[in-house]
Amino acid sequence: MLKEVLYKVNIRSVFGEANQDITNLQTDSRKVSQGTCFIAIKGISVNGNEFITKAIENGAIAIVTEEMPAVLVDAVTYIIVDNAANALSVMCNNFYNSPASKMKVVGVTGTNGKTTIATLLWKLFSELGCKCGLISTVQNQIGDEIIPSTHTTPDIISLNELLKQMYENGCTHVFMECSSHAIHQNRIDGIEFSGAIFSNITHDHLDYHQTFDEYIRVKKSWFDNLSSASFAISNIDDKRGAVMLQNTVAKKHFYSLQTLAEFKGKILENSLSGLHMSINDIEVHFKLIGEFNAYNLLAVYAAAILLGEDKYEVLEILSALTGAEGRFDYLMSQHKNVIGIVDYAHTPDALINVLATIKNLRQGEQKIITVVGCGGNRDTSKRPIMAEVACQYSDKVILTSDNPRNEDPLEILKEMETGVNVIARKKCITISDRMEAIKTAVTLSEQNDILLIAGKGHEKYQEIKGVKYEFDDKKVMKEMFELLEK
Repeated sequence: MLKEVLYKVNIRSVFGEANQDITNLQTDSRKVSQGTCFIAIKGISVNGNEFITKAIENGAIAIVTEEMPAVLVDAVTYIIVDNAANALSVMCNNFYNSPASKMKVVGVTGTNGKTTIATLLWKLFSELGCKCGLISTVQNQIGDEIIPSTHTTPDIISLNELLKQMYENGCTHVFMECSSHAIHQNRIDGIEFSGAIFSNITHDHLDYHQTFDEYIRVKKSWFDNLSSASFAISNIDDKRGAVMLQNTVAKKHFYSLQTLAEFKGKILENSLSGLHMSINDIEVHFKLIGEFNAYNLLAVYAAAILLGEDKYEVLEILSALTGAEGRFDYLMSQHKNVIGIVDYAHTPDALINVLATIKNLRQGEQKIITVVGCGGNRDTSKRPIMAEVACQYSDKVILTSDNPRNEDPLEILKEMETGVNVIARKKCITISDRMEAIKTAVTLSEQNDILLIAGKGHEKYQEIKGVKYEFDDKKVMKEMFELLEK
């Protein structure tokens, strides 16, 4: 019933009949069917009010909008609200009967580490015997059922539908990534979180948020709006770690490798065979590699303990787990023993983390060869920095195309090249064709070298002019290893 779905929505006025059944909620007029309630959202580039007529033609019987249309259609109900995005979050909660409140939902935000933390939590609690939901950049899962992922965090309607599916399929826990875009666009409004995790924050998405301060403010706003029944976990070693939880009423907890914290870790050994760590004075060997993964493991451990699990059982299971696909994902060539690593690192900080880890782990005369690009229609300020970082930490660098989207890949590469200084130019080449770049990197590699393919990780496509072409970095690298070793 429309009237029930509108419960607690801040309504200015209603024109038409509110005592009627609606079949679904939609913000996209193309998805409207008979019996739909269409919510006209004012987005960054699109105003939903422009599609009200189309929504009605497709079967919408109710319209939620901030502005009364000039022409009203008989038998259609118009609900005028102050904020359509806020109204939608309340309506979703009512329409889907608040599925998040019936499960333990833990969200993860931060520039880097979201996917690994959420995936490890899903794997851990699945091993603990719980049926779990996963909402991540790589994929969404309900138990063992895999549902393809199109966004880091789905739109609010899809998210509530997914959470309802998870609850109806017996999930008790859900672990999800919460991107800054999702927070800013009200996509997670109304979701009742049991816990929230902050990993770190570095320059990213400035094409969207415009300033770093605004990026921080958006992330922080999620913690500010948590309930007192929730827990909030933050990386105190990040210089914004304390600020993130400054105004939250949730129960505050911190993890750290460098300072005193409730969840304290120490790296005893870091090698290509894994991490040997002490976590709250318990020594454990993990399969994951690198300091950045030490932080991820601490975040996962903290969340598990706060969700009531036994620390020894948690650490035992974590010690056997591998990370998310495309995150420090590696294989070795059979002939030259070249270590090939595929990683999603697409920000300067993430690239530093991965390359610094590789540099610390390499032995003897091993060279580091890095293949890296930058995506189109995204933050342009990081392009020269990505090239600079790659050159600083690598012996050889190949700049190449990533997902150029609607930009000219050669122009993107020119912007990256401005970050390559005179000295670094001797070890840096540009090959716009990504497959050719990977082939060249494999050809240049010698016995025991380490080859990093950065930027795309788990993605199985390359997006060019609105078309997604099949492309898998790890598969291409494996094929090149086999081809050149015959």
